[in-house]
Amino acid sequence: MAKLIIARHHESEWNKKGLWTGSRDCHLTEYGFKKSSEMGLMIQGIHIDQAFASMQVRSIETLSCMLEALDLCHVPTQHAAEINERDYGDYTGKNKWEMEELIGHEQWEKVRREWDCPVPHGETLKMVYARVVPFYETHILPFLKDGKNVLMVSHGNAIRALMKYLEAIPDEKVKDIEMLFGGILLYEIDTEGKVAGKEVRHIESEVHA
Repeated sequence: MAKLIIARHHESEWNKKGLWTGSRDCHLTEYGFKKSSEMGLMIQGIHIDQAFASMQVRSIETLSCMLEALDLCHVPTQHAAEINERDYGDYTGKNKWEMEELIGHEQWEKVRREWDCPVPHGETLKMVYARVVPFYETHILPFLKDGKNVLMVSHGNAIRALMKYLEAIPDEKVKDIEMLFGGILLYEIDTEGKVAGKEVRHIESEVHA
């Protein structure tokens, strides 16, 4: 039974400032680097055959820290824009808490959590799903069907989209899916590509984002 290990990048410079980051590139904070190494140790003892990260530096840095902590820097790695974070369009760079006051809590929650809530010049979660899932099926699933363990480091909304697919979560329940900072998902995938089990691990993290 192959393992699909999914981790969210840790605290970035914009996370620390409470800014909507989305498609914007920014580095991890010192705290983010430290916690990323701790995330690696959370999966110690699991053999990794292949790793994936998005094209965004916070994801790449998190993956590098995790592999370094495990002394697995030799693991083959692919970077892909398809698993980048959601593009928040006109909201990119805006302070989340100021935007909550501006647009109201109800609309703010819809923007952050719902399946098909539009953002001016940005992506909905449904649009993120449309790029994440085909990438998973084409590039990641073949490793899993072959019995290989895969580590994927991505972003909150890209991971939520993949969770929806893997767990067959209906559209109206998507708002309840959350991938916390410091969270690691371990799915067991059978030879037909079906989810046979799930485990959640988590390190203590204090990220106000």
